[in-house]
Amino acid sequence: MDPAVADSVLPAELRTRLSDVVRLAPAPGGHDLAATLGDAEILISGWGCPRLTAGVLAQAPRLRAVIHAAGTVKSLVSDAVWERGIVVSSAADANAGPVASYTVALIGLAARRTLTMAAGYPGVWPGAADRSGADGLTVGIVGASRIGRRVMAELARSGAGHEILLYDPYISDETARLLGARRTGLAELCRLSRVVSVHVPLLPETEGLIDAAMLALLPDGGALINTARGAVVDTDALARECATGRVEAYLDVTDPEPLPVGHPLSALPNVLLTPHIAGAQGSEVRRLGQYAVEETERWVAGEPLLGEVTREALPRLA
Repeated sequence: MDPAVADSVLPAELRTRLSDVVRLAPAPGGHDLAATLGDAEILISGWGCPRLTAGVLAQAPRLRAVIHAAGTVKSLVSDAVWERGIVVSSAADANAGPVASYTVALIGLAARRTLTMAAGYPGVWPGAADRSGADGLTVGIVGASRIGRRVMAELARSGAGHEILLYDPYISDETARLLGARRTGLAELCRLSRVVSVHVPLLPETEGLIDAAMLALLPDGGALINTARGAVVDTDALARECATGRVEAYLDVTDPEPLPVGHPLSALPNVLLTPHIAGAQGSEVRRLGQYAVEETERWVAGEPLLGEVTREALPRLA
């Protein structure tokens, strides 16, 4: 991984724990992998790791497992990885916790129409009719991904009495019920939900999923939250909808990312733009390293990997 983040992801105590179950090779400088890959059976990768092409793998004839101390592996693995039969694991589960907590916090802000209320203050003191509480809302979750499921679970534990609607064409009504939600079509979800939160990966079928027609269905005073991928939402259509002041948007991801200086969304008081900070940041990135260490321990012990990624599942993942 990038040496600049390696000490945060894998601090000394985690490397010591690793050394109890494996023999650690010296960390290569930058992307110079040749010196250490020759004898490696396990590669612990992370942000900044070069793509594992056939050429790279030719330098690692003994490699049997890639344990990725980060989220997506789409930019990391190539067909050569699967063709070699190399096992792949991702720490996406560890990254899901911070994203879910961040999203639930945004739902609380959106429930109170925080951006709209702040835009008029000081100067305008809201009356009782303008104050919106955060209990008993209809919240729409787009995608029963690992993060979407965590968001639903946290909302259920909050005791706020939300009705949760779920759009996900790959799960059954019964599975939705077990998740504490009612499965609906996307249009119905947008029409009925006070807050809509997006949790789908970016796939050909999800690009532009939240388009102008879906955004127009959001109720007055509603909000859209996106902590998934920017291109799932039609950025231009969202800018037009938010410009009316009718709805709010809380965006940790955009398309493009970052937005160019002067983009219409950046000037709107009812839009919150954050620079992709929902995932593990700062002290939280240690969670990714700990997950990778635990996966390595499981692999050495011959136990199933909790974060295993298969070739078949990869296209549907973030």
